[in-house]
Amino acid sequence: MTRKIPEKWQSSVKAIKAVQVAFDMDEKIQLSIRKQALEAGLSPSDQIRDILGLPISKKPKRPRLTVSLAPSDYEVLAQKYHLNPEDQLEIKRKLMDDLISHINDSNT
Repeated sequence: MTRKIPEKWQSSVKAIKAVQVAFDMDEKIQLSIRKQALEAGLSPSDQIRDILGLPISKKPKRPRLTVSLAPSDYEVLAQKYHLNPEDQLEIKRKLMDDLISHINDSNT
């Protein structure tokens, strides 16, 4: 019996079959590729695809930065901001304010 993939998942079939390849190379090379990607407005993986002559998705990606926070990180941040550790949305707002202030202060 063959199971049919639901219609809403059909567009993900190609991505499921893709294999991620990691490159262990000199830090200078990695930094150079990251800088080129930043200057071109690409992700590092899209920059690598461009260098290799592979197609790049033209879909606009949400420009965002990410950080992983453990429950213990939320506790530290809650103390810093005088909030409850469960108030993760407000902690996120305060983090964004801190990041923006950091950049504004370093650019003055």
